[in-house]
Amino acid sequence: MSDTFSDLGVAEPVAAALAERAIHAPFAIQALVLPDALAGQDVLARSPTGSGKTLAFAVPIVQRLQPGDPRPSALILVPTRELATQVTEEFSDIAKARGLSVAAVYGGISIATQAKAAKNAHILVATPGRLEDLANRRMVSLDGIRVLVLDEADRMLDMGFQPQVDAIVRRLPRKRQTMFFSATLDGEVAELARSYTHNPSRYDAALPGHLEQGETDHRFVSVTAETKVETLVQMLAAERGLVLVFVRTKRGADRLVQKLGRHGVNAVAMHGDMSQPARERALARFESGQISTLIATDVAARGLDLDEITHVINFDPPEDSKGYTHRVGRTARAGRDGTGITLVLPEQQSEVSHVARSVGEEDQFEEQGMRVAAKRLVYSGRKRRSRWSAPPRRRKI
Repeated sequence: MSDTFSDLGVAEPVAAALAERAIHAPFAIQALVLPDALAGQDVLARSPTGSGKTLAFAVPIVQRLQPGDPRPSALILVPTRELATQVTEEFSDIAKARGLSVAAVYGGISIATQAKAAKNAHILVATPGRLEDLANRRMVSLDGIRVLVLDEADRMLDMGFQPQVDAIVRRLPRKRQTMFFSATLDGEVAELARSYTHNPSRYDAALPGHLEQGETDHRFVSVTAETKVETLVQMLAAERGLVLVFVRTKRGADRLVQKLGRHGVNAVAMHGDMSQPARERALARFESGQISTLIATDVAARGLDLDEITHVINFDPPEDSKGYTHRVGRTARAGRDGTGITLVLPEQQSEVSHVARSVGEEDQFEEQGMRVAAKRLVYSGRKRRSRWSAPPRRRKI
């Protein structure tokens, strides 16, 4: 692995801007991707959140663009508002070093203000829904896009954004560089990658050594409708740290904040019906520790990248094992240990037992007096195979 960014071909102004942020050596994904990305080749990269992937595409974009290029010339599609903000901030210093401008567009704030910023930016970071709206209104042109990045592509598919992404990609020049970053590169994600890229280089990178996942303690707790809130209150009183609580619906998030307040627990909600400033205020209070409990829906929490979350509590269980992994992956970050707790109603035991089995906690599930469903068999092609998780059900969050 190269020791410095300069060894990988990164220009001095960009390397100097990184050094000012105390970033001197490339992470694994950066060392793998940068040579081909700097050369303008298409790239497929499997890389988890926290691996340094943003700079793996930000550095080559900044280096390949010129101040006189069309605006915008590079497009980064992301699944959530929060991730759009994070990616834009990551670009800020290195883009400035090359005389380039960056803008983010996402729902929740004035479309006219964002349209003006988008038209004047070399690099555009956008959520699919808002960008499609801007393009349909002809408030921004995508004719000059030379580089396309799909960041966290698997999450965009999970959130149902493929129609918007497809519509946006159809507006782009066919002659472009495409970089595709995802936690998985199989199934639907693989099909999407094949349709958007041309002879891509493929890379697979784990978390860098100093950002390794910690150990996660998985717990499943039997509750009833009458004891569910009280059990959560007791858990929150016993723990010290930042606790992320998942609920199924936006209304459920607001209601749970109110119920906890009546028990003397201060919590804040974050969901899709909140304005962007309100979401940012909620996240800032949580990140700073002013409020230690954040109640969120799956969609609202998908852009969170906080190392200090000590507990994830599934007040409403996830729909399947994949959802569980996404949720509980918000803890045990940066080498710290974490805890994932799932509250299980009697009628949920059969479905949630598949999740418990998938993380090797079937015995603990039974010790709680809960019923474990038989391993599910599904027919696929000519072979029978076991499926450890319940089939996903789409719900609007």
